[in-house]
Amino acid sequence: MPEGDTIYRAAVNLGAAMAGRTLERSDFRVPSLATADLSGERIEEVRSVGKHLLMRGEHWTIHSHAGMDGLWHVLAPGGRAPVASHTVRVVLSTAEHDIVGSSLPVLELLPRAGDLATLAYLGPDLLDPAWDDAMAAEAVRRLRDTDAPIGVALLDQHAVAGLGNVFRGELCFLRGVHPVTPIAQVDVEPLVALARRLMVANRDRTERTFTGDARRGKRTWVYGRGGQPCLRCGTRIRDAQLGLEDGMLRQVQWCPRCQPEPSAV
Repeated sequence: MPEGDTIYRAAVNLGAAMAGRTLERSDFRVPSLATADLSGERIEEVRSVGKHLLMRGEHWTIHSHAGMDGLWHVLAPGGRAPVASHTVRVVLSTAEHDIVGSSLPVLELLPRAGDLATLAYLGPDLLDPAWDDAMAAEAVRRLRDTDAPIGVALLDQHAVAGLGNVFRGELCFLRGVHPVTPIAQVDVEPLVALARRLMVANRDRTERTFTGDARRGKRTWVYGRGGQPCLRCGTRIRDAQLGLEDGMLRQVQWCPRCQPEPSAV
């Protein structure tokens, strides 16, 4: 699933193509928006909020969430997106570009007035340009309030917005915390500070890295490296599923030496 840094880059790219331009045509291919017509709508900005993307017009906002496979494509007029046609959910046309959204599980129109209130349930966005000490403190409070293992809490978008499976695994490794450690046993403040730094560091990279090494196979400490030797100590990385219920289980990796299991309380 695309994480906050990926959606941020998508917003920047889409904003370059759309901001300040008027839609000449819109073709929504989801039943709830089948009759919607945004031709004549001027797009004022495109922004990300955690894993959500907002195309904000004068009167309407196009809200999307990429889920696992969603993508936005910026094409020349009449261009064909490199996806199966049945996955296309919307085509938005300006004089300069066709913007195609594919495999988007969430696609809706919101009145521009109050559009951000729709996402008020999200925790602080790690890439919010207004990020400050108060937002960091709120993220810390919300994470603690989850009363969950740290590997589960970090994926809770109500606590902090933008983190996904890759960041979750890398953050736990870099802080030397086993993913099943109860949140009450975790020093949450430096974890949030690190999450913010890593998200900012990766937001402009097409290939994110957590190790400082951009070579293939060297970009992550533990994510996607189950069964391979730890890059720090050589111990074999372990891989398992973690979640609160069957429908929310996600793969997680950790180094048993660098991230010892939590002590019983």
